[in-house]
Amino acid sequence: MRKSVEMDLEYLNTLDHPPYDPKTLHSQAAVNDDVTVNSWRETWIRNMKENHRRYGLFKDSGIGKMFGEFHLKPCIVAGSGPSLANNIEVLKEKGDIPLMSCLHNFHYMVDNEIDVNYFVTLDAGKITIEEISEGGKQDHEYYLEASKNYTLMAFVGTDPELIASWRGKVLWFNCPIPDQKCKEEFEKTEVFHHLVSNGGNVLGAVTYIAKAYGGANPICHVGADFAFGYTKNFHPWKSKYDGKLGAEPVRTVDCFGNKVLTWASYLNFKRHADSIPLRCPGEWINCTEGGTYGVYPEGLIRQIRHKSLREFIQGYNLYKCMQFQAEHPENALEATGVPGMIPQPKILF
Repeated sequence: MRKSVEMDLEYLNTLDHPPYDPKTLHSQAAVNDDVTVNSWRETWIRNMKENHRRYGLFKDSGIGKMFGEFHLKPCIVAGSGPSLANNIEVLKEKGDIPLMSCLHNFHYMVDNEIDVNYFVTLDAGKITIEEISEGGKQDHEYYLEASKNYTLMAFVGTDPELIASWRGKVLWFNCPIPDQKCKEEFEKTEVFHHLVSNGGNVLGAVTYIAKAYGGANPICHVGADFAFGYTKNFHPWKSKYDGKLGAEPVRTVDCFGNKVLTWASYLNFKRHADSIPLRCPGEWINCTEGGTYGVYPEGLIRQIRHKSLREFIQGYNLYKCMQFQAEHPENALEATGVPGMIPQPKILF
């Protein structure tokens, strides 16, 4: 049954601590590591060797080249959850605030003319190739041509055909895979220690690079739902995953206390994301305006602050309204916008 309901959304209360300690959250997030490794081991190794054969030493084009680029700056980190549709227009107001995004958002960012500093890909499957344009307004070739204007950060085990189709710059990273055969085969090809911890999820990789390599603080997340939307949509665009809940979807709550559905794997990704602010100093802000990041039935964990994206961006751009006064100290009279009130110098607060 579906009904349209007008609702005043309010964030849940804040918890001093999550119901689980960081170690428990991390162990829950890693519960499927063995299955993932056994399923992907040979693909990772094969892709890595082929990328090395085609493109040369990874260290010559590693993500270390952007080290410190965001030091003393905030960074917006974009996932591809359904709530991204709610604030995609607000992203246009970000000005010079850096933005890093999952590659799956590529067509969505291009269609909406959003300036992105880096796109990141982690998946080793060929599905990443079609995801460049899946749900976009243009054909696949249009987005491949647009990629020449962007930099892609790619796991060395990325499908080589994705790299071949990308027309912009590529920077490589490696991952600390918990598997001895992978470690041996990777280091036999090239010892490459631009390591990116990720929790098995590309949003985790984006977050890690922005913080550990870019040096950004605070980190502001958007599109970090880790769940389906209220209409069982999985992305902010029409997607083949919409309504594909699987045999046993997990019912949980979002930041407003409303019930949402997710996959067990995405619940584990969320647990990894929740554990990061408990282990890593800094400011962590969730501007997803929906979803399950930092959320428990009891409330929102204090280590992740929830606010609207517009409020976050205004905090950095508000000073711009004082520019006229700064440049005209001899006469900074400005219209107040209040009928009947004469122009006067602006006082910010």
